[in-house]
Amino acid sequence: MSEETPVLRRDAEHNRRRTLAAAREVFAARGLQATLNDVAHHAGLGVGTVYRRFPNKEALAEAVYAGKLDDIRATAQAALAERDAYDALRAFLEHALEQAATDRGLRELMRQGASDSEQITRAREGIVESCGHLIARAQEQGAMRGDVTVEDIAPIVAMIDSVMDLPAAGAVRPWRRYLALILDGLQTRPDHRGRRSS
Repeated sequence: MSEETPVLRRDAEHNRRRTLAAAREVFAARGLQATLNDVAHHAGLGVGTVYRRFPNKEALAEAVYAGKLDDIRATAQAALAERDAYDALRAFLEHALEQAATDRGLRELMRQGASDSEQITRAREGIVESCGHLIARAQEQGAMRGDVTVEDIAPIVAMIDSVMDLPAAGAVRPWRRYLALILDGLQTRPDHRGRRSS
């Protein structure tokens, strides 16, 4: 066996890690419209080196984000064990959007429908399924309006995404305020009702 083989393998793994690190930064800042050329430039590697490890942008996006989306899916599934379904849904959405707040690529993947990656599609479907169960339980518990459906979650995420980059005026980031306002509107008995001073 050639003495060069272990060296070549180490170099290939080093380049793979550099590519993934660069892709995380580029996708987080610019979203998935960034190209493999952009990633290669950011990594300080030749474009051919990146293409040898990742034949297209979808494969690179899967390597970067599949694990993150699986973690979010697991959090959504864990929320099903909570007694108060509305609070569980609210806490899950806050957690998921916190993960995406500084990562434009993750936000885009959370909004999109179909994906070339089975792992990403499976994770996203699992998130939607868990949210659907939480909504149904919250409605059964009388905490959520009966006209809310799981199809409302994607537009809500898109609305919050549109204000993610607003500058914070204080300790609370604007997107958290708007998420709270939206979720209050989904309740049958928002906490603030009936508490205004006369």
